[in-house]
Amino acid sequence: MTGFYSLLRQNRNYRYTWIGQVVSEIGDHFNNIAVFSLVLATTKSGLVVSGVMLARAIPAMLAGPLAGVALDRLDRRRIMISSDLARAAVAACFIFTIHRTDTWLLYLFSGLLMAASPFFTAGRSAILPVITTTEELHTANSLTQTTQWINLTIGTLLGGVSVAEFGYQWAFLANALSFVISALCIARLYLAGRGFRPSRIALTETEVVRPWRDYVAGLRYLREHPLILGISLVGVGWASGGGAAQILFSVFGELVFDRGPEGIGFIWAAAGIGLLCGSMVAYRLGRAFGFQAYKRTIAICYVIHGGSYIVFSQMRSFRWALVFIGLSRAAVGVSSVLNMSQMLRHVSDSFRGRVFSTNESMQWSVMMISMTLAGVASTTWDPRTIGAIAGALSSTTAIFWGWAHLTGRLPEPKREGVEPEEIEIHGEPTI
Repeated sequence: MTGFYSLLRQNRNYRYTWIGQVVSEIGDHFNNIAVFSLVLATTKSGLVVSGVMLARAIPAMLAGPLAGVALDRLDRRRIMISSDLARAAVAACFIFTIHRTDTWLLYLFSGLLMAASPFFTAGRSAILPVITTTEELHTANSLTQTTQWINLTIGTLLGGVSVAEFGYQWAFLANALSFVISALCIARLYLAGRGFRPSRIALTETEVVRPWRDYVAGLRYLREHPLILGISLVGVGWASGGGAAQILFSVFGELVFDRGPEGIGFIWAAAGIGLLCGSMVAYRLGRAFGFQAYKRTIAICYVIHGGSYIVFSQMRSFRWALVFIGLSRAAVGVSSVLNMSQMLRHVSDSFRGRVFSTNESMQWSVMMISMTLAGVASTTWDPRTIGAIAGALSSTTAIFWGWAHLTGRLPEPKREGVEPEEIEIHGEPTI
């Protein structure tokens, strides 16, 4: 905790990035709870929840390649600000969905909201190594993910309570305002020299009009770096069950346990607490573990994650269900922090936008399939059966990772250092 406090106190750029993260992510969770509660209250259908999730997943998947190329060509800070402002406008439009019996506007606005998201989320990951020193990087990554899961815990809990007490309109307005505040925070970031433009050679006329060449080059970069590709693929393995899990959180809270919006909020909050605990464990492990111990830990984490989710799906006691969903997400928290630290250390600055956005697109595409199957299955199958299958699918990630580790297919690549002139803690921003 001392390291977190020191980072926030001493690093001005990271401090503003962190404040923007806190505000915008809490607002996101208000929106999530409100949307899924509104859908289930109106339709009582897990299939419709699946439809909303697909409406979010497909645009995020399709926007990923464009976001990656843009982030590796243009000023990353400006792109992140534009993403925030676009999302603020869309988030406010959700108010028009409240008193409607049809759901097409929910699909439309959900898609637009998520289409703008990769430009910000991949951008934040891409700038993290240049707004921190090499010594600060693991701490910054741990704090970023710890904060993400604190926000999940607080945002979902408060979101569920606020929707129940004050209605949907407040949740949607809070989400819109949160993006405006985030944009103001990102506008305060400053780096000397080339600023937030990625390091790369000048574009030729051919490259300007053919951005897909940049994206293909990013895919080639992934293929040529087995560890980076392996981390991307374990995310895909998680998503094979994780997509169904996203739908089931709402179904279990609202329908299986019959606890309404508050039930959804409590399940998400328990998941957030688990992720928070996992991230704190990972922060300590990341400072103490060598590369081989890191790889063994990832395999163990995915076994615990999938097994605990299976138990969660079978629990009749709501309290014990919360315990096991927390344990499942704690394992995800450990693996996520450790994997992201490896990515930040080893991915070249000129490829960060494409690598991180490609990871998001890959995960969203598999989650889309998982959501579709879960939504269709929910019309005939019991949610508990679907949950057990989802947990088993997520656990298969451990088999792939363990095999790759034991057969020597995951060597440690060289570290991509941060140039001293890229770090500037103090100074005034320009827009």
